[in-house]
Amino acid sequence: MKKYILKRVLISVLTLLAITLVLFILLKAMPGSPFNDEKLTDDQRAVLFEKYGLDQPILVQYGKYVTNLVKGDFGVSYTISKNTPISQLIQSRLPVSIAIGGQAVALGAIIGLILGVIAALNHNTIIDNLCTLLSVIGVSVPSYVFALALSYSLGFRLSLFPFLYTAKEPFMSSVLPSIALSMFTMASIARFTRTEMLEVLDSDFMLLAESKGISGAPLILRHALRNALIPIITVLAPLIVDLMTGSLVVEKIFSIPGVGSLLVTAIQSNDYNVVIALSFIYSAMYIGIMLVVDILYGIIDPRIRVAKEGSK
Repeated sequence: MKKYILKRVLISVLTLLAITLVLFILLKAMPGSPFNDEKLTDDQRAVLFEKYGLDQPILVQYGKYVTNLVKGDFGVSYTISKNTPISQLIQSRLPVSIAIGGQAVALGAIIGLILGVIAALNHNTIIDNLCTLLSVIGVSVPSYVFALALSYSLGFRLSLFPFLYTAKEPFMSSVLPSIALSMFTMASIARFTRTEMLEVLDSDFMLLAESKGISGAPLILRHALRNALIPIITVLAPLIVDLMTGSLVVEKIFSIPGVGSLLVTAIQSNDYNVVIALSFIYSAMYIGIMLVVDILYGIIDPRIRVAKEGSK
């Protein structure tokens, strides 16, 4: 298992390097430059390009960027906040997106699992139909629609929660965006849980467990749900990254100072360093979570762990 993890970590590092190289090439192919101000003359642009090393070959720029990246230096912003270290720009925004996204993931996963299990245990009943209906609504309706409805009803009309994000009340003002973001996750997890639980409940090993006198909660939690978790974790993993790196529309509705709005602003202004830094963080989180998922596979299902150890 250790060799497998080490191999995956090495592949992950090489993947991240490849991602940064592709980003460099794509950004260079984009029209315009970070210095599109009409007031700048060609000579002034040339000076700026030389100052930031943008006049050098792309492989030279890439090599310097990777060298600085290893040291934890993402460079400076060209346009959004001139000459400000990108780590400072991200430092104040990333924790906000991660906190709200983490709450949304936890809320959506827990409620989704509960709805999925309830629906499977009450197959073809009105309870199953209601849970399925909630899942369809959660998948079909965009998160920004939930955000607008929650902001107006619970925030503006009833004043139960702040309808705009404020640093003075970080938890209370994060409740509504967390709920809005959690709806798709909740619906997706509920649907997959229901499907997998129905398949597991009809399997032979469940009949064997029942014949041994196992029933009630131990039968559902230790045998049925545990075997249904593997495909559920596979679905949940990319959703975790999507939510924890922020949702632009929801952030705009609640005026959340997260990384989503920063990324779009950076793309619009051709602020290469900011785009690459946020993309690198996003990719690192995604690859890291998928690595954790692979490890969880071995913990949840010993057969997978044995297969991996046998393939060494």
